[in-house]
Amino acid sequence: MTTQLPPAQAAPVDDYFRSHLPNQNENGKRKWLYPKATSGRFTRWRTVMAVGLLVALFAGPFVWVDGHPLFLFNVLERRFIFFGVTFWPQDFYLVAIGLVTFVVFVSLFTVVFGRVFCGWACPQTIFMEMVFRKIEGWIEGDYKARQRLDAGPWTTEKVLKKTAKHTVFFLISFAISNTFLAYIIGRDNWLKLITDSPSEHVVGLFAMLVFTGVFYGVFAYLREIVCTTICPYGRLQSVMLDKNSLIVAYDYIRGEPRGKKQRAGQGETSTGAGASATNSVSSAFHPLPIAAQPKGDCVDCKLCVHVCPTGIDIRNGTQMECINCTACMDACDDVMLKIDRPLGLIRMDSQKGIETRQPFRFTTRIGAYTAVLVALLAVLGYLLVSRPPLDVTVLRAPGQLFQREANGIVSNLYSIEIINKTYQPMPVQFRLNNPDARLRFVQPLTETKPGELTKTMFFITLPQKDIHQDNTRLTIDIISGNTVVDQIETNFLGPVK
Repeated sequence: MTTQLPPAQAAPVDDYFRSHLPNQNENGKRKWLYPKATSGRFTRWRTVMAVGLLVALFAGPFVWVDGHPLFLFNVLERRFIFFGVTFWPQDFYLVAIGLVTFVVFVSLFTVVFGRVFCGWACPQTIFMEMVFRKIEGWIEGDYKARQRLDAGPWTTEKVLKKTAKHTVFFLISFAISNTFLAYIIGRDNWLKLITDSPSEHVVGLFAMLVFTGVFYGVFAYLREIVCTTICPYGRLQSVMLDKNSLIVAYDYIRGEPRGKKQRAGQGETSTGAGASATNSVSSAFHPLPIAAQPKGDCVDCKLCVHVCPTGIDIRNGTQMECINCTACMDACDDVMLKIDRPLGLIRMDSQKGIETRQPFRFTTRIGAYTAVLVALLAVLGYLLVSRPPLDVTVLRAPGQLFQREANGIVSNLYSIEIINKTYQPMPVQFRLNNPDARLRFVQPLTETKPGELTKTMFFITLPQKDIHQDNTRLTIDIISGNTVVDQIETNFLGPVK
């Protein structure tokens, strides 16, 4: 979604950005971006949030509660643990409802707050802007120094800096890949992978190197392309935003027409796109009398462009590439302080709020999304609370009909699978609703182990004189302690008299 400035209030705008990506040259090749580092209140809050999320991410697979991991996404064994609760393939309906709930939540969040998740909580942005980009700055210098280094010849200094940077990038990517692998295979299996002989874990080590290569490629080369081209969320936001959504917005009513303020006594001029950020901001600004000041507050310093990690000019309106990182807000606020103008020329606001100067309001659309989200959360919460601790599956043995035994007894063979979803051993008993039926296990089963799948076979027998049809319906009560935790219905096949 791109908002156009009203012609009567907008400065002359080059429509080049509509037909070209911000990281694309005129010849169609990629233009490498060099975002300027920012400081300010929003950057400080983003840093605090990034540190917290990074600590949680790296600690996640190694935090265990009562002998089990807090998180596990074991696709190979089809076992998943979220906040200590184990989910098996039999709980897929919960996963499906959970995914629908998450999609509705993302939609509601985007309708209200735009793409804030991308700029503040997305792992891609956190790693890129708060880890890799900062390391790049420490090794190669600020954004101008990095430009000079890349444009210059291959000297000893350039070789050393590039080698150091990419070595650190690779090591961090290796650490990230190990963390993600620990989420998939579990802490204990990961420890075996890195401590045992490499010949015993060739597949695991290969997967670790593949993960490392992917992360290194993303953060060393792809970078903003992930946000602007690969990630589908950026495309989805275009259909979810409306004029009431909170976005990082440029107040064109207050900012236009753009022009650099001159020192007192020099008059005022309106500079265009050629105004330098350094000259605009580093000059000693002195507020002029109101009558002598230009109409707009934007001094056209282009700092909002220089600090943008995706290379857009937010003054052109909301664009798909904007990740709502608020870096431009900090940069603009810093300039407004220096020229003694109110903060918030670029701020979190809705397009309608910019146009009408009205505060954010709770709309019918937001209310509808909220109602659906609350209903889904209620359903999901009920299903989670009422989920039985044991999941039992009973199937007739394939290829078997019935067997005749001595004394006029007919038997059927069944297989049973019991998943104990708790972290304690649970005693089990079985009771048939037919008083003449008997249940006999091939191997005794009186207890299920915590968090494991138990398989065995059993026979159900009935006297032939009590069989009145070829398909008799039976109900098996699964009892743990004194509570019936599940009921299974099955068919008993027998000869008809």
